[in-house]
Amino acid sequence: MKNYEEAFLNKIDQRKAVVAVVGLGYVGLPLALSFAEVGFQVLGLDVDETKVKKIGRRESYIGHISDERLKNTSNLFSASTDFNLASQADAIIICVPTPLTKEREPDLTYVLGTLKALLDYLRPGQLLSLESTTYPGTTEEVLRPPIESKGLVIGQDFFLVYSPEREDPANPDFKTQTIPKVLGGSTESSTRVGLALYGQVVERMVQVSSTGAAELTKLLENIYRAVNIGLVNELKVIATRMGLDIHEIINAAATKPFGYTPFYPGPGIGGHCIPIDPFYLTWKARGYGVHTRFIELAGEINAGMPQYVVDKIAAALNDLAKPLKGAKILLLGMAYKKNVEDMRESPSLEVLKLLTQAGSLVEYSDPHVPLMPRTRKGDFGLKSVELTPENLGSYDAVVLLTDHRAFDKPFIHKHAKLVIDTRGAFPISPTVVKA
Repeated sequence: MKNYEEAFLNKIDQRKAVVAVVGLGYVGLPLALSFAEVGFQVLGLDVDETKVKKIGRRESYIGHISDERLKNTSNLFSASTDFNLASQADAIIICVPTPLTKEREPDLTYVLGTLKALLDYLRPGQLLSLESTTYPGTTEEVLRPPIESKGLVIGQDFFLVYSPEREDPANPDFKTQTIPKVLGGSTESSTRVGLALYGQVVERMVQVSSTGAAELTKLLENIYRAVNIGLVNELKVIATRMGLDIHEIINAAATKPFGYTPFYPGPGIGGHCIPIDPFYLTWKARGYGVHTRFIELAGEINAGMPQYVVDKIAAALNDLAKPLKGAKILLLGMAYKKNVEDMRESPSLEVLKLLTQAGSLVEYSDPHVPLMPRTRKGDFGLKSVELTPENLGSYDAVVLLTDHRAFDKPFIHKHAKLVIDTRGAFPISPTVVKA
């Protein structure tokens, strides 16, 4: 009998293994480039023809990834929409979205669709790794049975692991190679093979006992952030009522050298992970008779922050004898975090929607989002407004939602009639309202 584990490990050691990355977004593209940059032949697979064509032209569609990185890997990295090419791969890594349904339950449509597209091309000797954030049990309950139905034996002639993505776009301090990577396998041999593969591009691998442990690790990381952001968002409301500056308080608390990690409030939470992942665990926990009250409460607080911001805008305008309906308002920042173009689940979109529904005349400025695409919140048909003294002075209120580095705060402060500051970026003054 062929020793598939030994054969796979030999290919890894000799850099002869072909790596396929399915889903070329914020996670998949940097991962694919990382493997190509150390000498592996990499095949990117995606249903989005636009991404595939841009990769073919060596053009990046993600702000913090340069065209140069694509050009430097042109001999080793190619992309296609043809999933039957997966049969040529030794390792297949799935990096597709895992959103929520309208009922806020896990939506594995992309994972299931990807597996279905790959299933006929799986063969003995391959490794399949899932990186998409999901609930504990997905790898064993959703992926493993269809693979085994093809006659493949996990741990003998096929290897299955879960290794959650850890990406922080535009963070200059961390990149794919330097972020420790968690991995759990369906079997011991799967774990060994997975560690060997990822160990080629990641400096530190963190082995856990099972795929379920790895899946819950990822959820813990994101729930930790969601709960603590919910806490400071609630404290912001309290501090504001008391006439106190929550940012001053957080920064003072952060001087404690132990037992405290600073989190900062804002107009809500965004991105693909933080607003979504907690609900993957709450849904799964219900199956075990557990009601995750703490997690769900944090979710409710964070989900309510856009309305809180709109209420603060309305109150500030009311003080100037100006109703919200008909008010001309400029939103600064539509991306969910500073210095990126990613608008997924951005609370700015909810603020825009609420203001529009209230009858306000809303525009936005965001150097990273020159044209606003159609989103789940609607098709607003807007484009970014240039920040000039005349433009700024023409709005009844300017609302800072995303604290991009490119925004000149003193300039905005000087020329805007009224600034609503949700990020603690402006000094306290008669024309600045903290929200």
